[in-house]
Amino acid sequence: MHPVFLPFLSGGRPMSHPLHAEITEVGPRDGFQAERAFIPTARKIEFIDRLIDAGVPRIEATSFVSPRAVPQLADAEEVMRGVDRSRGAVLAALVPNKRGALRAAEAGVDEMVVFMSASESHNRKNVNREIEESLAGFEEVARVAGEAGTPLHGAISTAFGCPFEGDVPAARVGEIAGRFRQLGFAGVSLGDTTGMATPPLVAAAVAAVREAAPGLGLGLHFHNTRGIGLANVMAGIELGVDRYESSFGGIGGCPFAPKATGNVCTEDLVYLLEEMGIGTGIDLRKLSGIACDVEATVGHELPGQIMKAGLRLDLHPMDSVRAAEG
Repeated sequence: MHPVFLPFLSGGRPMSHPLHAEITEVGPRDGFQAERAFIPTARKIEFIDRLIDAGVPRIEATSFVSPRAVPQLADAEEVMRGVDRSRGAVLAALVPNKRGALRAAEAGVDEMVVFMSASESHNRKNVNREIEESLAGFEEVARVAGEAGTPLHGAISTAFGCPFEGDVPAARVGEIAGRFRQLGFAGVSLGDTTGMATPPLVAAAVAAVREAAPGLGLGLHFHNTRGIGLANVMAGIELGVDRYESSFGGIGGCPFAPKATGNVCTEDLVYLLEEMGIGTGIDLRKLSGIACDVEATVGHELPGQIMKAGLRLDLHPMDSVRAAEG
């Protein structure tokens, strides 16, 4: 059943829209870990500091995974030590297991994030575990986070479809979110790892999570694999979801999802929200400058649009464009 979209008010904002949205920047983790070349630690710290200066409220700064598994993030502790922690942004980090959680607690992260897939096949590919094994392992992580007084969030990958199994039942996504709630998680993010999400699937998954895990914080993380990442954001906005994850320049992507491309671009997302009258507290011009410098650092073109085109009312002198002849 397709969701019902509410009509726009005279001011241009549908009645169901939130007034403010919280953006989590995942580029320093999700983006940089997908790069072939190691990004220098000092450069990572610089980008995170600049994100904080631009007003980004929550940043996935790194991941405390095995350095052998993800050598691009082998400097997790150094990054956390080097970032300016005085300006109030929340620095989150991915943790795969108890050992990673202990390292993250020692490094003083503000939030821990555990991850698993809603698809058995993708979970085995991504973390080499069955779904129940992942959930059992999170009990240990939850104890470590609780003892450290650190909020714990969960990320559910392939929440909208699996490249090996096809459709993922929304009820399964809701069930996993319910288990997170039982373990005391502060929130859950639904990840469109494979870029298979569509607005009706977003509506179904959001409804399932709200029914199975009432009160659990809910965020959405879309990829732009099939070109409708921002359309899926719009579906989430219509449903009143006010937390979104994205990456600068649209960098990143899952290596265990065939043909998957990068995340929804943070600058494009912020531009969309601000144009709709939904505040983010983020300085879009600073953010675009960061994205351009990230592109120069990784050495290949990124898919972000605002970083190339500028804002809607960025005007140009008439003599900068050749006039038509004849």
